[in-house]
Amino acid sequence: MLIAEVTGTVVATRKHESLTGSKLLLIRPLYGGRRGETLVAVDTVGAGRGELVLVATGSAARMGLGVPHAPVDMTIVGIIDQVEGDIKGLPR
Repeated sequence: MLIAEVTGTVVATRKHESLTGSKLLLIRPLYGGRRGETLVAVDTVGAGRGELVLVATGSAARMGLGVPHAPVDMTIVGIIDQVEGDIKGLPR
């Protein structure tokens, strides 16, 4: 699982049918692997730009989306309200 910041949105008028109605967001991982890269994740919780989010990856991402055969490897499964403790690279 990654902690990431939402940095923008992606609009795709043509996409795999399992993604119809899904919101796609640009994320920048802050903790957990792939730090600093810009990636695309399917949003399941209504996250918005600037929010810190929890991102499930791999097969867990498909389970978080509820579509086990969807071509998805990153799904936003939570919006972070507060982090206690020191995590290198995470904004306070």
